[in-house]
Amino acid sequence: MIQETIVITQNRFGLAHIAPMGIYTPSGSQDDFIILPFRPSTTLNNLLASKTAVINYCDDVRVFAGCLTGRRDWPLTPAEKINGQVLDCALAHTEVELVRIEDDETRPKLFCKAVHNVNHAPFKGFNRAQYSVLEAAILISRLGRIPLEKIQAEIDYLRIGLEKTAGDRELEAWSWLMAAIENFEEDA
Repeated sequence: MIQETIVITQNRFGLAHIAPMGIYTPSGSQDDFIILPFRPSTTLNNLLASKTAVINYCDDVRVFAGCLTGRRDWPLTPAEKINGQVLDCALAHTEVELVRIEDDETRPKLFCKAVHNVNHAPFKGFNRAQYSVLEAAILISRLGRIPLEKIQAEIDYLRIGLEKTAGDRELEAWSWLMAAIENFEEDA
């Protein structure tokens, strides 16, 4: 199963890097995670250096959209069991340690084990607008890899759910993502 999360790693100077990332959880396990960052990647470099990361479960879709559009300054709190940082708005988080690497030129597999799990608040589910923002954020992360026409067609469909159920947070996140598409088109 793939879970859409926010992964926070730190460099050797303690500077946190916040990145939206789909992580794999092997079937039947609650303590094993596979993180698959593309090369080059700050997340990859930091995780290889520190051997730790924090997986944040968050329903504020602005964090996902913000990180993809240059807005990475989100309030953080120190992790409890590892040298790392936790999103203040996380509903839950898992502190992990790197246990094994399957190297790959494009996308290495980083096998991690949970060290500590914390629930901060209940997850009440995503509405259609939040889902639309998450899916749009994934599409934006693929600009240049997927044909722009395909991305635009999917964005047009996602806009339907957004318009029916969005609150202020979702509208703000959506506007950031649409600006990213416009900037990409202007630069192309």
